[in-house]
Amino acid sequence: MDEYYMNEAIKEARVCTYEVPVGAIIVHEGKIIGRGHNLIETTNDPTTHAEINAIRQASEYLNSWRLLNCTMYVTLEPCAMCAGAIVNSRIERLVIGAMDDKRGCCGSIEDLVRHPKFNHRVNLTIGVLEKQSRQLLKDFFHKLRKGYISKEEAIKD
Repeated sequence: MDEYYMNEAIKEARVCTYEVPVGAIIVHEGKIIGRGHNLIETTNDPTTHAEINAIRQASEYLNSWRLLNCTMYVTLEPCAMCAGAIVNSRIERLVIGAMDDKRGCCGSIEDLVRHPKFNHRVNLTIGVLEKQSRQLLKDFFHKLRKGYISKEEAIKD
């Protein structure tokens, strides 16, 4: 089932035409209750990462800030802000496609989701559809460098 749901997160990442393509979904009792993709450039809001957008939607669906018995699937390892939101929302399990050596806080730079001093720790699975998740990023940045996507387009998505 992990590959099925990670494919759903990848579909969400593909919605990002001019944004860095990161997608996230949240599953509760076998149902997708939250979807998100990056909207940072579109909204000029640094908090509109894929994970935060999915958490907001799932919280609305459950009518609770506690996302108990939920699993998040995300194409790229969450940053410090998103890792903190995952811990704070009590997500039980996190499934990551590709790790992020520059900003990742679920094992790469730091491991906030399993930090022993926090009152909640997240079960972590890494590398599900890693190649496909990484390819989304490679393709996007290749197009940006080659000029197929202009910086102006990248901020108007």
